[in-house]
Amino acid sequence: MIFGSKPGRLLYRRSIRPRRKVGPHSSVLFSPIFLPHLFEGVFMFRAHLKSKALLLSIFVFAAVFSTPAQGAESKYPLKVKFGGYTTTIAKLPKRIISLSPSATEIFFAIGAGSQILAVDSYSNFPANAPITELSAYEPSIEAIVAKKPDLVLLSDSSVKAKEVRNALTKLGIAVLMEPAPKSFAEVYAQNTLLGQVTNKQAKALKLNGDMRRAIKASIAKVKTKPGVRIFHELDNTYYSATSATFIGKVYQDFGVVNVADAAAGADTSGYPQLSAEYLVKSDPQVIFLADAQYGETAAIVSMRAGWAGISAVKNNKVVELPADITSRWGPRLVDFYVVIGRALSKISG
Repeated sequence: MIFGSKPGRLLYRRSIRPRRKVGPHSSVLFSPIFLPHLFEGVFMFRAHLKSKALLLSIFVFAAVFSTPAQGAESKYPLKVKFGGYTTTIAKLPKRIISLSPSATEIFFAIGAGSQILAVDSYSNFPANAPITELSAYEPSIEAIVAKKPDLVLLSDSSVKAKEVRNALTKLGIAVLMEPAPKSFAEVYAQNTLLGQVTNKQAKALKLNGDMRRAIKASIAKVKTKPGVRIFHELDNTYYSATSATFIGKVYQDFGVVNVADAAAGADTSGYPQLSAEYLVKSDPQVIFLADAQYGETAAIVSMRAGWAGISAVKNNKVVELPADITSRWGPRLVDFYVVIGRALSKISG
């Protein structure tokens, strides 16, 4: 089986044989997850998981952000540091190729959509993004060059990212190497940097402010007393995310108890595989299905052996999470907070 990170999303992509099929054609499952929250300036990894014999491999990359003066006009040529590389941008870019769904959403959110020439095949939001067959995971130098871009945003987790960057740079094409953020501060820093690059700094700063306020408001609206037990399901083999991960930090902001935190065998990556027995005993009051976009539903969960007695199932508190919002760090991270907040608001205690 082949495994690999999907660029521009806070996730790993893994191919496994589910314990049972989600549907008639579901022999393979692709699960989005947020990556671990590490603090030493290194972050992105590629996880290879097996139920008994799978290995875990971690690949980390340096993340370096530059912060321009607030709201200042960008002056070209512009030199920026991003993802451990320094990039010189000769003039205002007007033919940008974005090979990152998260970056694509950020570009459009800061008003730089008209400067985007093409986006990768996974950049399905917003609807007017110029989606193409370009691969974010395995970029083709020839396909990129054929479109004559003046700037390419490339995920540092893509296949042969460094080689692709070097080849494009030699051809005179500026390349931004995008790392996955490991904290909310770095989410906002990426917004700011992309605003600097596109001369949309004021709108980038506004986006940061809007996101902070919306997230704060979502948390404030939840009146449930702390301690509600939750389970965030990554796939139907019961992998989950602890509070040590980026996604776990989102739940932690609401004061909930993440049942994955106390799981025996939880490893340092923060993504333990839980057992059905453990989950029944932990009795989560809300279950969040990050695998809903791959076919898992509240109805399917209710039919799992022994799960009928779990509080979340008994009280219809199994939440099917919308596609993509749990795996991208762009402006729709706010939507994830809103969904969690609404679900928790319906819990009596």
